[in-house]
Amino acid sequence: MYTFPTKYDVIVIGGGHAGCEAALATARLGCSTLLLSINLDTIAQMSCNPAIGGLAKGHLVREIDALGGEMARIIDRTAIHFRMLNTSKGPAVWAPRAQADKKAYQFAYKQVIEQQSNLDVKQELVTGIATSESSVEGVITANGITYRSRSVILCSGTFLKGLIHIGDTSYESGRAGEFPSVKLSESLEEIGFKLGRLKTGTPPRINAKSIDLSRIAEVQHGDRQPFCFSYSNDPATFSDRLEQIPCYITFSTEKTAEIIRANIDRSPLYSGKIKGTGPRYCPSIEDKIVRFPHRKRHQIFLEPEGLNTEEVYVNGCSTSLPYDVQIEVLHSIEGLENAQMMRPGYAVEYDFAPPDQIDFSLETRLVENLFFAGQINGTSGYEEAGAQGLIAGINCARKLSGDKPVVLERSDAYIGVLIDDLVLKGTREPYRMFTSRAEHRLLLRQDNADLRLMETGHRAGLISDEKFQLLRAKKEQIAAGIKLLNETYTSNNTTLAGLLRRPEMTFQKLCEEYPEKTDRPGPEVERQVELELKYEGYIRRQRENVEKSRRMEHLLIPESIDFAKVPGLRNEAIEKLTAIKPKSLGQASRISGISPADISVLMVQISRNKRGRSNKAGPGRQQHLP
Repeated sequence: MYTFPTKYDVIVIGGGHAGCEAALATARLGCSTLLLSINLDTIAQMSCNPAIGGLAKGHLVREIDALGGEMARIIDRTAIHFRMLNTSKGPAVWAPRAQADKKAYQFAYKQVIEQQSNLDVKQELVTGIATSESSVEGVITANGITYRSRSVILCSGTFLKGLIHIGDTSYESGRAGEFPSVKLSESLEEIGFKLGRLKTGTPPRINAKSIDLSRIAEVQHGDRQPFCFSYSNDPATFSDRLEQIPCYITFSTEKTAEIIRANIDRSPLYSGKIKGTGPRYCPSIEDKIVRFPHRKRHQIFLEPEGLNTEEVYVNGCSTSLPYDVQIEVLHSIEGLENAQMMRPGYAVEYDFAPPDQIDFSLETRLVENLFFAGQINGTSGYEEAGAQGLIAGINCARKLSGDKPVVLERSDAYIGVLIDDLVLKGTREPYRMFTSRAEHRLLLRQDNADLRLMETGHRAGLISDEKFQLLRAKKEQIAAGIKLLNETYTSNNTTLAGLLRRPEMTFQKLCEEYPEKTDRPGPEVERQVELELKYEGYIRRQRENVEKSRRMEHLLIPESIDFAKVPGLRNEAIEKLTAIKPKSLGQASRISGISPADISVLMVQISRNKRGRSNKAGPGRQQHLP
C-alpha cells in the first residue's frame, strides 16, 4: 500500500458533469483539488444524448452559469444546433436546448479541467472511502494507493456496480466500453450507507449515410437568431461563428410495434433480468409500445453527434432489446429502412444512495466532509448532475473555510427545487427536472437566472467583481425602464406601460411608435422590462405566495426535539422526521408521507416549546422562535 505524499483539501471521484463542476468550483475557490476518473479519455463524456438543455434542464444550465459554473460556456463553444423550446407558450416554460458536437464538447471541457490551477487530474479506480470517527480521510484505489484529503465529493454516475444489458447478454460496465466500480459500493455499505438500484438506457446510433431523407417527415432547423446559454456571451456576435446543422423528425410504425410485441419476452426489462427502477418520463421504445398500445406511432428524433462524424443519435428509441431485434426495429421506422446500426442501444443498472442520507448542502449526514452529487443521489441527466456538482463544490469549499453553506430555496432557483425534492421527498426512480415541479416557475424563468442568482455566485466567490458590476448596471437599467414606461403618458392619457401590456404590443413596436418618448436600452434589458410589465399581476401574486411560504420556513423546529415523544404524531411521520431532521415546518411539510395533521401536531408542539421558553425567560428578555 502506497500513500500519496500530497494531502489535498478536496478529492472529487468521477469525471462526469457532476465531478467536473465540483472540481472546478473547489479549485477556483482556492482548495487544492484532485479529480480521479476511471478513464481520463472520457472526462465530460456525453454518455447519452448529444445535447444540453431542454424543458427545465435549460433553466438549470443558465442557473449554473449565473452561479459561476462552466457548463453553459462549454455548450456555447461547441453547439451545432440551437432551439428555444415552447415559444408558443408563456415565458415561464420557454426552454433553451442545443445539440453539441459531442467530441468537441468533451474535449473543450477536458481542456478547461486540465488547465485549471489548484486542480490535479489522475486516472484511478477508487475502491474505498477512508474514514475515521465519522469523518472522511481520503480514498483508496485499485492500484493500492491511498490519497489523503480533508474532504471528498463522490460523483460516481452509473459506475457503482454498473451492469449493462443487451437482450440476453449482460456484463459489468459503468457504460459501454468502461470498467464498473464494484468495491466502492461495498465500501459505502460497510460505512453504513443504504444503497438502492436504478436503471437507465440509451438508443442505438446509426450512420447518417444510410438514412433515406426523402422519407423523413420533417427537417428541423436551428433558430435563425440563436440565444446564448452563458451570460458571458453576446448574442449579437455569437451567431457569426456558428455552423448549425439540422435535425430530423420521423416516426415508428405499426410494424415497429409488431416486432417489439413478438420479441418482448427477449427484453431484459420484461424477462425479469433488470431489477433496477427505470425513468418514468423517458421510457424505452418497448415500454412505449406496451404502456401505450393505442398509439399507432411514436415520434423519433434523429440528432447528429457532431460535425466530423456520421453517427446519428436515434432519440426516442432507447432500448435493451437483443442486437438482431434492434436492427429489425430500426428498419421498421420511416426513413430508416436501410439504416446501418453503428452502436446498439443498451440498459445500464447501477447503485445509488437514496438522498434522504444527504443534507441541503449535499454533505452526507453519516460522514462529515463527504459530499454526494449527481446520479449517486438518484437523478438523471447532465444538467441535474452539473447543478449538484457545482453546489457540492461550493459548499465543500465553504465547509473547509468555516463558512455557512449556500442553500437555495425553492423560490430562488430550479436548483433549489431539485435539492429540496431530493432531500425531503427522496426518489424511487431516476429523478428528472420538469417546469411542473416548480410552484413559482413564473419567477424562475430561464431568462432571469442572472438576476436571481449572480449575486449569490459573487458572494460565493465564483463570479468576478467585473461581472457583478455589469449585473448591477443591468438591474438599474431594468428598474429605470419600468419607471419610465409607468410614468410616461401618450396623448390618450394612457401610460406606455399600459400599452406594452397589450398582447400584440412588444417593446420594439412601442419604441417604433413613440421614438421620442422611449430609449432602446439593449435586448436583454428590453426583454426583462417587457416581461415584468406584461405579467405584472401574475408575478405579484407569485411573490405574495413566496412570502406566505417563507413564513413556514421561518417556523424552526428545535434541533433537540425527540419526534417519538411528540403526542399525536403517526409512526410513519416519526420515522421520516427522525431520519431527515427537517429544520423548519416548511421543510417538514414537503416530506413524502407527512400529512397536514402531522404538521398541525408539530405546530402545537413548537408553540408549547415557545411558551415554555417564554415563561422561563422572565420579563424583559428577548424571545426567539425555537
